[in-house]
Amino acid sequence: MPGYSFVVVASRLPVDRSEGPDGQAEWRVSPGGLVAALEPVVREAGGAWVGWPGDDRPAPEPFDFDGMHLVGIGLSPGEISDFYEGFANATLWPLYHDVIAPPEFRRPWWETYVAVNRRFAEAAAREAGPGATIWVHDYQLQLVPGMVRELRQDVRIGFFNHIPFPGYEIFAQLPWRRQVVEGLLGADLIGFQRQSDATNFLRACRRAAGLTTRGALVRVPGRGGDREVRAAAFPISIDTPAFEEIAARPEVQARAREIRATLGEPGLVLLGVDRLDYTKGILHRLTAFSEVLDEGLLKVPGTVLVQVASPSRERVEQYRLLRDEVEVTVGRINGEHAELGTPPVQYLHQSYPRDEMVALYLAADVMLVTALRDGMNLVAKEFVASRLDESGALVLSEFTGAADELTGAFLVNPHDIEGLKEIIVRAATVSPAEARRRMRSMRRRVREHDVAFWAASFLRALGAEPG
Repeated sequence: MPGYSFVVVASRLPVDRSEGPDGQAEWRVSPGGLVAALEPVVREAGGAWVGWPGDDRPAPEPFDFDGMHLVGIGLSPGEISDFYEGFANATLWPLYHDVIAPPEFRRPWWETYVAVNRRFAEAAAREAGPGATIWVHDYQLQLVPGMVRELRQDVRIGFFNHIPFPGYEIFAQLPWRRQVVEGLLGADLIGFQRQSDATNFLRACRRAAGLTTRGALVRVPGRGGDREVRAAAFPISIDTPAFEEIAARPEVQARAREIRATLGEPGLVLLGVDRLDYTKGILHRLTAFSEVLDEGLLKVPGTVLVQVASPSRERVEQYRLLRDEVEVTVGRINGEHAELGTPPVQYLHQSYPRDEMVALYLAADVMLVTALRDGMNLVAKEFVASRLDESGALVLSEFTGAADELTGAFLVNPHDIEGLKEIIVRAATVSPAEARRRMRSMRRRVREHDVAFWAASFLRALGAEPG
């Protein structure tokens, strides 16, 4: 049996595959917060990472990369359609985000979800040494903890849910609610972004599975007697030192000045950075901005909204429809308010490397995060970490996990368009002294509670410091 004392199980490997000049696979580290958080932990422990390479090619043989042992799980085109695009992103994603879009419940999707989760679980159980720690991540793999528990009684299992967990009246719509709850309860510790998510899950344990809870603990009957599973909040964060280092680079600061010059040196730059997803409230933001301009509360020229919308799940119909609607709305606002050479909305439907994102954060005066429902929203924390001079303002939806922590933000209900307009104008006209006071408190939070703190606090609670 391989002897890895620490195994991470996530829907994706921490590397992306490309083809080299000789036709051989080449691997490079993936961007993203989860990889930044866990890669150093896995490397330090000499651990293994189980995940999907992200395409429909056969899984590679297990290989070592930068101090980690990587185990690829292959998915066929049909499994990608049913497991990933289907059950994960057309059933669970909208359901867990308060049915902002209607979820679809299809039995073949569920059956594929079960089969793929079992493949991940079997790989994790194979890689784990005696008494190992296995840390499973996110909504795509909710059955894995229970499946691993069936295979291996000797391991410690943690699960972290990166997206919200809905109230029971919403969760109860899922035909397989009991199976999902029981799958999660294979873990010893289940982490959520917010305390409200943990509370929702505990209620689901009582209602969907008929189990007894006491505080944060769930009593779970098993073959070897009852177990106690803990459900608690562990808000995720970012690699704050890395963002501060990038923001301090002269070339990144010069790029920020160049961005403002390209925009025509406006007096006010508003910024939105989102995956193009219906949970992010992009249309609500555009509606509020349009009305702010209609009413003369902010002036054009002089005000620019830069909206970055990274491509997302473009094979899913809901996302194609959202893209069309966003592009029509941007066109209407620019048609009604632009002067020659000065469109008030700069819309960018593409992804950017981290250095360019930090330059955008530095170029902005006000960051707009208007998600309708979000587990955390790391963009808000990235913006704060990048503001080394403590300038700038953050407008933040109260329906994000970040709202619990970044209390120096201008909090808003994005469904309230009048309130959103008022908050945008307040943030745009805040005094420099108040802006510094607010930003200073938020920067302290992201510095003290960075991604390394998050990973260490979860593993400490699991009683499983790897390494």
